[in-house]
Amino acid sequence: MRSNQELRNDVLNADLIGVDGMGIILAARLFGIKIPERVTGVDLMYNVLDTCAREGYRPYFLGARPEVLQQALGNARKHFPGLEIAGFQHGYYSRGDEPCIVEAIRKSDADCLFIAMPTPAKERFLATYMSQIDTPFIMGVGGSVDVMAGFVKRAPDWMQRNGLEWFFRVLQEPRRMWKRYLTTNAAFAVIVARAMVGQQRAI
Repeated sequence: MRSNQELRNDVLNADLIGVDGMGIILAARLFGIKIPERVTGVDLMYNVLDTCAREGYRPYFLGARPEVLQQALGNARKHFPGLEIAGFQHGYYSRGDEPCIVEAIRKSDADCLFIAMPTPAKERFLATYMSQIDTPFIMGVGGSVDVMAGFVKRAPDWMQRNGLEWFFRVLQEPRRMWKRYLTTNAAFAVIVARAMVGQQRAI
């Protein structure tokens, strides 16, 4: 968000920004900001799907690789009996197909839309088409569909509770994840350190 003004605007214009990362919670506590708990995207998605199955709401899924999406949908139907899928579309399409995809989502009358795309693709998609989609609840879920498909494993509970889920991801996919977490965690640490220094000077 600091290096991409377009992404910053997209995120800040969201109706709700969730606290997914444990680092955010720990940093907030350093500055006396009380955040009750961490809510991961995958947990929130599961809870919404559970509500959909119980109340008859129909979700639409957009994104992920075709084989991952198919496996995830199959697992969702098994895990949430009675769940009715409004529709789905994998994320490997051309930009020229987007108007047709948006129209398909709109015509599906879905009650909620899960967008399984990386940042900033999902934020750009939402900012561009949200007014046309007209779906009551829209949520960017990133790699949560990969988890639901079983292609990515979640960290053990004790690692989740202690903010080590990122480390578990690195162990699973070291080639892809180590650089991402090294650079982002280091950048975040610098931001927090500068804010703390600024706070001390103000005192």
